[in-house]
Amino acid sequence: MTPEERDLVMGLVFVPGKGRRRTVDEVLAHFGEPDGGALALRLLRDAVERRDAVDVEMAMIVKAVSGVSGEEFLEPLTALFPAEWHRRHEDIVSALGRLRSPGTVPTLVLATHWVPRHLDWDENRALAVKAIWALGALPVAEARAALEALRDAEDEIVRENAVQQLARRGEL
Repeated sequence: MTPEERDLVMGLVFVPGKGRRRTVDEVLAHFGEPDGGALALRLLRDAVERRDAVDVEMAMIVKAVSGVSGEEFLEPLTALFPAEWHRRHEDIVSALGRLRSPGTVPTLVLATHWVPRHLDWDENRALAVKAIWALGALPVAEARAALEALRDAEDEIVRENAVQQLARRGEL
């Protein structure tokens, strides 16, 4: 992406008291895409291929503002999650949670154990907690098994959140 294109995408971000500087339609017209999902997917795949952390963020902005969460995002998001060269791990876990797909379980489980370097400071384990809540929202056996396994985790926050999700699901 050019700096101008990044500025265009950043215009989609809501700023309290100011709103958005750009509309989704303006961004779509610039990139020549018919819908936000197609654009977000194209931008995401391109950013991953080039290992461009800033463009990953731009793609995630387009995805979020467009309100898309189709299965076509499963592969690029799960492939991108364990990469250390970007900082969008929490956004990826949130996006995977919205997919509500059994295919997200392995990546969500990884997110409960692995802490990217840029999140080393987070004693509250927000990434793991988001992943556990996403697992809790999946009504499939694989998610239940993952939550049951997390009941025995060494990390107290992981353990407590897994128990909370199992209780919420009525599976304790």
